[in-house]
Amino acid sequence: MGGNAMYTKSDIMQMVEEEDVEFIRLQFTDIFGNMKNVAITSSQLEKALDNRCMFDGSSIEGFVGIEESDMYLHPDLDSFTIFPWRPQQGKVARIICDIYRPDGTPFEGDPRYILRRVVKEAEDMGYVFDVGPECEFFLFNTDDNGCPTTETTEKAGYFEMGPNDHGENARRDMVLTLEDMGFEIEASHHEASPGQHEIDFRYEPALHAADNIMTFKLAVKTIAKRHGMHATFMPKPKSGVSGSGMHINMSLRKDGRNIFADETDRFGLSQDAYYFIGGLMKHVYSMTAITNPLVNSYKRLVSGFEAPLHIAWSVTNRSPLIRIPSSFGSGTRIELRSPDSAANPYLTIALCLAAGLDGIKNKITPPENIQKNIFHMTEEEKEQLHIKSLPTNLYDAVCAMERDAFIREILGEHISNVYIGSKKDEWNRYCKAVTEWEVDTYLDKF
Repeated sequence: MGGNAMYTKSDIMQMVEEEDVEFIRLQFTDIFGNMKNVAITSSQLEKALDNRCMFDGSSIEGFVGIEESDMYLHPDLDSFTIFPWRPQQGKVARIICDIYRPDGTPFEGDPRYILRRVVKEAEDMGYVFDVGPECEFFLFNTDDNGCPTTETTEKAGYFEMGPNDHGENARRDMVLTLEDMGFEIEASHHEASPGQHEIDFRYEPALHAADNIMTFKLAVKTIAKRHGMHATFMPKPKSGVSGSGMHINMSLRKDGRNIFADETDRFGLSQDAYYFIGGLMKHVYSMTAITNPLVNSYKRLVSGFEAPLHIAWSVTNRSPLIRIPSSFGSGTRIELRSPDSAANPYLTIALCLAAGLDGIKNKITPPENIQKNIFHMTEEEKEQLHIKSLPTNLYDAVCAMERDAFIREILGEHISNVYIGSKKDEWNRYCKAVTEWEVDTYLDKF
């Protein structure tokens, strides 16, 4: 998983035999960030490694119509890993796959392909894009039937430990499982809200980072279930508490050197780092439909819970959208704080990189950094400093994405059209729903 392994087909065939692997899951991710898989037995492995495994693309939402349904899975050999939570006899492994059409061309609706394409653009410029995500999630109780609830018996807060932290044992098992799968876990802790947790893993080149996020979600959900709990990456499962984000830490390397670092600058940032920030700030409003993809995402992006609402940047200050953490030199990075844990990591990282590269290529200078707490500013102060806000709902975000030719070009026509159509439909269904809040507020008044 770390990106350094270089497996061959014979390596994988040998590992499957030596480790007594019986089932292999050929995994991929759909447009909306949901993991899918086709399971094969070890007897079909050679066929799969020769890119001859076919599936019905018309059965996957947003892929292709029934008239062009045949699609092929091309395994990324370096993604091979054995699931530690499965039986030790007859083990289960997985390989992450790219999706191809029958004529041998990459499928333009494959989110992994979109990220590969932007990474290739960066490579052509001499860059390696490193990404370190901070993934938050909730652990809730399940009911007598094993179905998820939004209940937790704990009241633990930020950085608290057992016995107040009732998820401590589950989180420890998650960390150990992830390490067994090749992750380098940097930290894990209880977050601000009861039942909320965060596990941070080491930065990786962009494609591996996105793969890691998908694997992370699967492992967290699986281990939570073994502990009789439900793990959710829903951005805001409960009102009155902080939601779950997926902050994205980013840096660019060239010839092994972090090009965002400049010791002579007052903030330790290079000119390219400033341009990268400028590109992000230019495009982030139109990116929000991808980074915050659900109706529920915008229940997190509200005042009072330290979620980023304003398009601004700062050194260390946590109120703006973009923050420069105080780790300088080789550790210099740019942190985008708006994405949430429901976002498709391939599309999110692809847009972050594309926006930043646009900033570098076109020398987009960001506005002055904001050191004052934006949450305490008046509307007049924000207006004077030209601080704008992110979209406040999914519909506005989708319309912004629809209007932005740059974002649509990065995502490609297929994903753009499918995504915009699906999210408008999601918004319409939400608008037609009568919520519990409405009943509680209006039923006895009118």
